[in-house]
Amino acid sequence: MNKEVPLSTSTDSFFNRPVAKIINKKLSEAFNPFELEIEDQSHLHEGHSGAPKNGESHFYILIVSSLFEGKTRVSRQKLVLDILKDELNGKIHALSMKTLTLEEYNKNKNS
Repeated sequence: MNKEVPLSTSTDSFFNRPVAKIINKKLSEAFNPFELEIEDQSHLHEGHSGAPKNGESHFYILIVSSLFEGKTRVSRQKLVLDILKDELNGKIHALSMKTLTLEEYNKNKNS
């Protein structure tokens, strides 16, 4: 099993990845986030049926946006899923996410 560090938006090599670039572009344009972290967790699923060798099939997203204010967790996630529907119908096999308002993010960060 590959023991490499997961690729995230905090690493330079992350943006050499086409699916990650698409996710970043679409979510940045749609939500104008205060914070956006995208982590390729595909390495955790190596050897699973249909898992591509180059990764970019399983992602975790943390997105903080004022557009989430007054919305339920489910409705926030639906907004993200709608933006990424084309990728979810093809390239992305699994997506987990945390969708927060700035107030929630700051509260979680400071606790």
